[in-house]
Amino acid sequence: MQNPLRRIVVVGGGSAGWMTAAALGRFLRQSTTKVVLVESDEIGTIGVGEASLPLLALFNQLIGIDERDFVMKTKATFKLGIEFVDWTRLGHRYFHPFGQYGQNFDVCDFHHHWLKAKAAGAGGALDDYNLNTQLARQNRFNMRGRDPSSPMAGVAHAYHFDAGLYAAYLRGHAEKHGVARIEGRITTVRQDAASGFVTAVELADGQVVDGDFFIDCSGFRALLIEETLKTGHHDWTGLLPCDRAVAVPSARSGVLTPYTRSTARDAGWQWRIPLQHRTGNGYVFSSAHLSDDQAIATLLANLDGQPLAEPRIIRFRTGRRAQAWNRNVVAIGLSAGFLEPLESTAIHLVQKGVTKLLKCMPDMDFAPQLREEFNRQTAFDYEDVRDFLVMHYKLTEREDTEFWRYNRHNTVSPALQDRMDLFAATGRIFINEHELFKTASWLAVMTGQGLVPAAYDPMADALSTPDVLRALDTMRDMIARAAAQQPDHADYIARHCPAV
Repeated sequence: MQNPLRRIVVVGGGSAGWMTAAALGRFLRQSTTKVVLVESDEIGTIGVGEASLPLLALFNQLIGIDERDFVMKTKATFKLGIEFVDWTRLGHRYFHPFGQYGQNFDVCDFHHHWLKAKAAGAGGALDDYNLNTQLARQNRFNMRGRDPSSPMAGVAHAYHFDAGLYAAYLRGHAEKHGVARIEGRITTVRQDAASGFVTAVELADGQVVDGDFFIDCSGFRALLIEETLKTGHHDWTGLLPCDRAVAVPSARSGVLTPYTRSTARDAGWQWRIPLQHRTGNGYVFSSAHLSDDQAIATLLANLDGQPLAEPRIIRFRTGRRAQAWNRNVVAIGLSAGFLEPLESTAIHLVQKGVTKLLKCMPDMDFAPQLREEFNRQTAFDYEDVRDFLVMHYKLTEREDTEFWRYNRHNTVSPALQDRMDLFAATGRIFINEHELFKTASWLAVMTGQGLVPAAYDPMADALSTPDVLRALDTMRDMIARAAAQQPDHADYIARHCPAV
């Protein structure tokens, strides 16, 4: 870098701020660029992003975090997928697992052979061919196996963790790599009169923190990207109508499940996230269909254990910033956009923002092409996830409340409608390599919520039906045996990574 940045200032802590700072600290540790993070103990964080996707393990590994130490220090548990209750219709449930279904025979995706077997009145349930699902149903867990011939080689896992403890853990990791933390509440943002670039932030005690490049991790406030730069926002409330959540932790109770549960309620849905020391709970709802008091009452009436704190209301607006990078400010986390936590994508979108930032790191010349590419990729990431979440609402049979009637008959994006129509007609699923959710995820949700293809890929007929059925029987038996041999989830944690 011919003209390197002198100082990068991260504004705001929490998971987003410290994930950003930890990554920058690690990869800039040999450079002349200094990284500082400004946060105030007076300002709380949202702190309910307690579930993740498997890619978080890769991020932790990238910045040098030991998995066992992370699980112990954040009181984490393991996550094999998400169980959806009452989404399709009342009394119905399905599982969205990590990892693939079955094994491809030839040029066809596996599910076309399963669809062919179903057409012949055989094949069993799709869940029979996913090891994560079978492990979750039995509350079992083990790490990915090293033997490529074993079904355990295909196991993928994520985590449930305490978001506050994760931020503190990342802070320690970042400070080891030279990141400086400055305590203080920002009262003034200074800008260059000619360029509009942010030049410094002034704190309540009069301290001035100057920098060349600013990362806005200030949450919904969006202090730099919106309050200061007036960047603009794309509102997606019409597609994702929930605009509030009430959250409360409760005492641990019952089996320590290796999955998140999402239960559809009258005006939204309730999350249940099991940690080693407590359970995280929340009700994401539409204020147009339910009052705050009603949401609190519903949540408290549906806890597994005693509440450990007073419920708190979180107000939000779904959508994304018009530009995640404006002038010399990049927004990461809630300041860049928000999509309700239905598929645990909040932490992942932070992670994607950080990795894009590392790839698009500017020098003092601030090439506009870097900013444009960062914004293009960020827009794709948010819109990609948005459509996947909207599909859960669209593919419902429920008509029992105004909320569900609205969602069932709502208009979705043309891209999402085309994808659902293609699957319904042909069973085909085509995935862009940059999409977060791959074929198995789309298959799990579409079939789980009752979208049954009218046909399968004719290439599946290259194999005879008896051959297909024999292969399916073998897969199903191998997966069942592998699942039955794994330890109980709670026992695995107690043996290998109990909370500190």
